[in-house]
Amino acid sequence: MLMIDEVKIGFEIHEQLATRTKLFCKCSTDYRNAEPNTNVCEICTGQPGAKPMAVNKEALEAAITIALMLGCEIKREVIFLRKHYDYPDLPNGYQRTSTPIGVNGELAGVRIWEVHLEEDPGKYDPITGRVDYNRCGVPLIEIVTAPDIKSPEQAREFLKELVKIFDYSNKTRKEGGTMRVDVNISIANQARVEIKNINSIKGVYKALKYEIMRQKNLLKRGIKIRRETRAFIEEQMITKPMRLKEYAEDYRYIPDPDVLPIKITDEMLEKIKRNLPETPMEKEKKLMEKYGLPKEVARVIASEYELAKVYEEVARHVDAKFAAYWIKDELKRVLEYNDLTFAQSGIKIEHLIELLKMIKNEEITVKVGKKIIEMMIGNSKSPREIAKEMGLLNVISDEETVKKVVLEVINENKKAVQDYLSGKKEAINYLVGQVMKKTKGRVKPQIVIKYLNKFLNT
Repeated sequence: MLMIDEVKIGFEIHEQLATRTKLFCKCSTDYRNAEPNTNVCEICTGQPGAKPMAVNKEALEAAITIALMLGCEIKREVIFLRKHYDYPDLPNGYQRTSTPIGVNGELAGVRIWEVHLEEDPGKYDPITGRVDYNRCGVPLIEIVTAPDIKSPEQAREFLKELVKIFDYSNKTRKEGGTMRVDVNISIANQARVEIKNINSIKGVYKALKYEIMRQKNLLKRGIKIRRETRAFIEEQMITKPMRLKEYAEDYRYIPDPDVLPIKITDEMLEKIKRNLPETPMEKEKKLMEKYGLPKEVARVIASEYELAKVYEEVARHVDAKFAAYWIKDELKRVLEYNDLTFAQSGIKIEHLIELLKMIKNEEITVKVGKKIIEMMIGNSKSPREIAKEMGLLNVISDEETVKKVVLEVINENKKAVQDYLSGKKEAINYLVGQVMKKTKGRVKPQIVIKYLNKFLNT
């Protein structure tokens, strides 16, 4: 009897490396801001007689760095192979890909089988038939996992962890949209299906959800799964057939006679190891040990390299735990709402320190602080300047003033008062909100609640 819940998922992940020049020539890797077919030469467009230059050393060192961060053993000799397939975006008629640089790694409980270096193809538009070769030859790192993943949820978490590794390595492109994932999936030991070129973690998750359902439905009807390559149609959240799945021999791999074998020396490897960045897991542990942060707080802060760096600088000037919760909850909230990283937000570290000191010293309330941090996105003004302009700077500490405003709110909101007195205790939250509105958030909520309770319960 088939156990159709037995799911095996593996990945081939391709990410562009952040080098200035291409893998085998000196052309710029900037393909987004250039006119089509301008950052090209006879090498990356496959002109007759053109020979590749020596492998880009910066790309090789980047691939070794990431392989080490994934816990891989480094192979000391690497050769480049020609992987043949006939697509318009591949001017040579083959793609150069290396033998494994790293092997036998592990991340988040998933084995990393191999780490390769290869060249990106160009960009083909099937509607117009036009090809832009600006991207052709951009260095890629390819990471091949074992089929250790059992669900779309685990797949999503693994990819999030991998993206963190890329972020901390500082060796991959930061623009976003450069990672492409080929998903291999089989159910109940049936034939393996590949879903090609998914360009987001969300897309991988949705493609897997659909594909698992599709394959299970086929098996329930007694139909065997065939080995094939499918495409993910993001607009419809489905996969559809592209072609029968290729086998390795279909690509006619041969060593590239134009690219010399690479020797990774002890000296080169030791130099890379000495400068190896922290991993996100190491950063998380450090935050817990050095600042006494709970695991869940440290995990959020360590989730982005830039955010962790910001936190460690802020913690030098402001109480570490106070800063941690503000960065985890409020700064992270504002960044996610605006779909920005800290580097993209325009917020200066010194302004963040100033804001937290103002809250800590009770120059402004927490509510005002939350309002100001929202206004700091893309704003060159300091938190103090923003607070002054909006009349939010001074906390109202005079209790007579607070009592007066509370009584005004009680008299103006008879229905909410009646709701509270009739047993709907949550109605007090509405009254607190009205007091905060009148005072522009410049009064502490606990003082407001004290006087509301006093006046409403007498």
